[in-house]
Amino acid sequence: MAPDHYFSAQPSGEFVAKPLTVTLAGRTVELQTAGGVFSPGGLDVGTQVLLDHVPPPPPSGDLLDLGCGWGPIALTLALESPHATVWAVDVNERALELTRRNAAALGLDNVRTATPDEVPDDVRFMTIWSNPPIRVGKNELHGMLDRWLPRLRESADAWLVVARNLGSDSLQRWMEARYQGELAVSRAATNKGFRVLRVRNRSGLTGPISTIGMPLA
Repeated sequence: MAPDHYFSAQPSGEFVAKPLTVTLAGRTVELQTAGGVFSPGGLDVGTQVLLDHVPPPPPSGDLLDLGCGWGPIALTLALESPHATVWAVDVNERALELTRRNAAALGLDNVRTATPDEVPDDVRFMTIWSNPPIRVGKNELHGMLDRWLPRLRESADAWLVVARNLGSDSLQRWMEARYQGELAVSRAATNKGFRVLRVRNRSGLTGPISTIGMPLA
């Protein structure tokens, strides 16, 4: 793994913030981006597909952007649900700093940036939106989903966008088998070479699924 990859905790190279103009939640906003994070040049196609196909987020409660990058998903959630608490989670410290700056620039005080270990274990989410880091590898990705998807509240949904050529269909099959009886997995949309997958908690869990008796791989 290259040390400056976007899913590295500490990207190499100088942190040089650059201006970015982008449209989020129907607003044209001026933000910051930088090298060493995912899609530093602007809103990537996958994230745009996700934002175009998800329903409005819940108006309150805890909402999760898993793998926040410079913040487009977290900022959209915060703009659309100002009374909710939006958790912008990433392992990349530079991404978290950019998301903090961008939330401040928009006057959003409902965004909490955090590494995965900084999110309290008792927090349960009304929704999860994510463009997950597929290139981190299958086992790492599966472990990440195992950590967060079971933290959906009863009848809450996660929405994941995954490129078809990077294994969206195989990931859907894995989740269907892995979470059978606990989480319902379906394909919500297909656009521009991406799938939007919906994962619903249908059992009202009060804690994370332990091992579910199946291997990660």
